[in-house]
Amino acid sequence: MSDLNSIAAAEVPEPVQVQPRPGRKQDKPRSLAGDAWIDLRKSKIFWVAVVLVAIVVLMAVWPTLFTSADPRACSLSNQHKGATGEAYFGYDFQGCDVFARTIYGARNSIIVGVVSTVIAGLIGIIVGLSSGFFGGWVDALLSRFIDVMLAIPFLLGGIVLSTRLSADPNDNGVLAVILTLGLLTWTSGARVMRSAVISAKNQDYVAAGRMLGAGPGRLMLRHILPNSIASFIVVLTILLGINIGVEATLSFLGVGLKGDAISWGIAISEATPYARVAAAPLVWPATFLGLTVLAFIMLGDAIRDAFDPKLR
Repeated sequence: MSDLNSIAAAEVPEPVQVQPRPGRKQDKPRSLAGDAWIDLRKSKIFWVAVVLVAIVVLMAVWPTLFTSADPRACSLSNQHKGATGEAYFGYDFQGCDVFARTIYGARNSIIVGVVSTVIAGLIGIIVGLSSGFFGGWVDALLSRFIDVMLAIPFLLGGIVLSTRLSADPNDNGVLAVILTLGLLTWTSGARVMRSAVISAKNQDYVAAGRMLGAGPGRLMLRHILPNSIASFIVVLTILLGINIGVEATLSFLGVGLKGDAISWGIAISEATPYARVAAAPLVWPATFLGLTVLAFIMLGDAIRDAFDPKLR
């Protein structure tokens, strides 16, 4: 018997030790975010969106990099003058530099868009995570609340709420528009988060964590939320562009930013009656607004395709 064992052992080949090539790193297992980043680096739409977003953010943070003119320095003697070496886009009906006001208009748009999206994201995470995780009467109650919010006409609700929040005539309306958009735009994110949480909480790693004694808070924050956040981030990225467009719409209607605030929506509203006389004060703010909204929507679409290729 020992002879048979020795013969069998001799016939089994020794495992071959594969040595890594010199100067080459061993492949490590990649996460979902790592795979998504590989796809994003190959996407032309992603890089175009990143460049546009970077330019707009730079305009908002550092407008003097693009122009040294004062956007509030206006002279009626320059009314509707064409483009010059000092004013690349000409002057509006008040004699203000259209290029300077367009550059400085990015600041309020980015501030309103980012802060309102953060508020909407926080509400969406809390509502969606609680609804999807606890289920039962909690899910039923929060789901009906989301339905009620969705039943409110968005533009009408925005006009009413923004008007009530900015009743002070000395207020420039920035805070009012931020709160209005934050309180009205969280529903889509909450629904996406709820669906992702319902799918994630039935996974084996959640059951293992529950068996090891993890409480609801730890399960939600350490296990479910990190694995449900990808689709939620995509929604927020697209929502950021939408909020910038809605802010311009409210400002155009006269219920958004006002007073001394500089906004693309205000510039479009003021230039509309004089569009036949001078088109530049209307065309350029509208162009920058459209490109900004398009950039964030393209960025969200690229991230969505990278995280979920089945949606392509």
